[in-house]
Amino acid sequence: MSSIIGIVVVLAAVLGGFAMAGGPMPVLIQPNELIVIGGAAIGSVLSSAPGKMRGRLLAAFKKGFKDSIPTKQDYLDLLKLLYELFGIMRREGILALENHVNERDKSPLFAKYPGVAKRHHALDFLVEGLKQLVDGCPASDLAQLFDAELETHHSEQSGPVALIRGTGDALPGLGIVAAVLGIVITMAHLDGGPEEIGHHVGAALVGTFLGILLCYGIIGPIANNVEAQDAAESRYMGCIKEALLAAARGTTPALSIEFGRRAIFSDERPSIAELEKAFAELKKSS
Repeated sequence: MSSIIGIVVVLAAVLGGFAMAGGPMPVLIQPNELIVIGGAAIGSVLSSAPGKMRGRLLAAFKKGFKDSIPTKQDYLDLLKLLYELFGIMRREGILALENHVNERDKSPLFAKYPGVAKRHHALDFLVEGLKQLVDGCPASDLAQLFDAELETHHSEQSGPVALIRGTGDALPGLGIVAAVLGIVITMAHLDGGPEEIGHHVGAALVGTFLGILLCYGIIGPIANNVEAQDAAESRYMGCIKEALLAAARGTTPALSIEFGRRAIFSDERPSIAELEKAFAELKKSS
């Protein structure tokens, strides 16, 4: 939603300022210029995105119009889930988590936290880490597995963002291509009057305008949005990693949660008082 609002503000500011200066709005309506720029941009994307990269690119572009950054409440729910998992490990042993891990869709514990369950990649990260512990994986090896997973996750996310940003960076150049074609058309009408020549020159310059506007006002910000959401997802998984590794080392549930809490940005991090209140409510309801 923030991307849509931002795009509307950009267009309103640019077009509004142009209109306030007395600019003729109809001259900006140049479908042929948009076809040249847009078609060439799509073609360059298809050339640059082999195999499954196209699907990843489309998913990343769609993500740019959503807001999946975890809130403080999302982190609080995650820490509450981890606290309950670690409590079971402490009281009943790691093997007590086997049913939750092997049949997570039927687990009443995971069902209590739909906000965590909807983050499929992070939930896979957590469940697979727990499964490794159930199977007897030591904490040192689990740390290496987590690092490998996070590195792969980062590479998988950064590829589509790089393509989106690269396409955006190419748009001003494609706008120049459209403008040059417009000038070629203008040269064929030099026998016309000043008004006709001026119209063709204006239409040609719209190509450059569109390329620069799409690059810096739309595509570039969308790439930044996707990158920020990807980084937030990695932080969410980093919270799981730190807490689970602490629990694997035999740390108490409360201290394990604190390790995870310290991996959260300060303005998204639940306070110690909020956690204590949440954990007290869990104890009352159990």
